[in-house]
Amino acid sequence: MLGAPLLAVFVLLAGCDETPTGRSRLALVPQTMMAQMGQQSFDELQSNNAISHNEAANRLVQCVTRHVVAGAEASYPELAFPERWEVVVFEEASPNAFALPGGRIGVHSGLLDVAETPGQLAAVIGHEVAHVLADHGNERLTQELGIKAGLLVVGMLGEGDMGNHQLMQALGIGAQLGITLPFSRTHEEEADRMGLIIMARAGFDPSESVALWRNMANVGGDQPPELLSTHPAHQSRIRALELQLDDTRSVYRSVPPANCSS
Repeated sequence: MLGAPLLAVFVLLAGCDETPTGRSRLALVPQTMMAQMGQQSFDELQSNNAISHNEAANRLVQCVTRHVVAGAEASYPELAFPERWEVVVFEEASPNAFALPGGRIGVHSGLLDVAETPGQLAAVIGHEVAHVLADHGNERLTQELGIKAGLLVVGMLGEGDMGNHQLMQALGIGAQLGITLPFSRTHEEEADRMGLIIMARAGFDPSESVALWRNMANVGGDQPPELLSTHPAHQSRIRALELQLDDTRSVYRSVPPANCSS
């Protein structure tokens, strides 16, 4: 039988890989467990928070999501995608959105007041899809667990509901809307980079991402909105996006434009 130190090394090595952008990372939690936690948390959020029944809003969000997912599949064909994507519009005034493992996306109705066009909404949803594809939740959980992550995950596998509860706590997922994965600045920058490619491949003008973040800056003033409390500053984010526009515009020009107009 493997001793504890050797087992820990084995699990750590098994979790070493790269993100879609080539950044080295450590993600130790089994994907089936991450997806299960994402689904359970999403179900809980829907049970405890108001869901928007605005037909136009839901139609727009669903249309943009379909195009964005198709753009993601075309941009990163080598990745393993969730079996299905689920996106729900919550009746919440803050301009917010979030992603959970397994392909669950929540959009606040207030975001539709800030994202003034389908392309601007695609910038947000593309960003959230990128979080899922880059497995940022898994990496964040592994970071939270620290050096003991390997052994702790192995222990969780046999703990059933108790293990699920520990994972939800570590991920920062709760029943109250707005408590979402506390992604790091590195994760945010990577999701921006991937999201820009995804939205362009989906047929949305990537320059709409810059317009979106200018709107966000106007809404948030000197401080970013609640969703962005650990994110890059608006102006640095806009500059980084602008540096990528030439390359992503060429992608955008090579595909049919998306049409999600009401």
